[in-house]
Amino acid sequence: MRAIRVLFGFVLACLAAAATLVLFVYTPAELASLPSGMGADRMSEAGLFALAVTPHVATFAALPALIGAVFAESRGISSWGYYAMVGIGIAVLGFLAQHVSEAPGQTSILHNYALTAFLTAGLTGGWAYWLFSGRYVMPRAGTPAREAGPEASSSAPHEA
Repeated sequence: MRAIRVLFGFVLACLAAAATLVLFVYTPAELASLPSGMGADRMSEAGLFALAVTPHVATFAALPALIGAVFAESRGISSWGYYAMVGIGIAVLGFLAQHVSEAPGQTSILHNYALTAFLTAGLTGGWAYWLFSGRYVMPRAGTPAREAGPEASSSAPHEA
């Protein structure tokens, strides 16, 4: 059942990341300013574009996401911050891979808008994974429950 949860979370994370990337192409301000008849066409075009981009996101993110998910599952990590950082890390790898694959003399991807798009997509993908899968990770069997308060961190008895 855990593998199905991880796979379901990965698919939804890839869809969320792809939709975020598409929203940097079809900006919400642009979509809102269109006339009603034309806005629906652009929205459906953006949705289809997001579906077309999703397999590319999934193909690139599969190995790093698998490593991140296996690590989290084995360590019992269910913090949204972990998944956000993994998503951002995957986005940075994707951004760098895109830059390295550019031909000399070609227009470069190295500018703030593209970097912002990649980082936002990674954060969104990581958050979506946590929302649908990562927060349900069970703690490791040997991990003791932490008690609240500063006294719980000290094992030595207190003298009065």
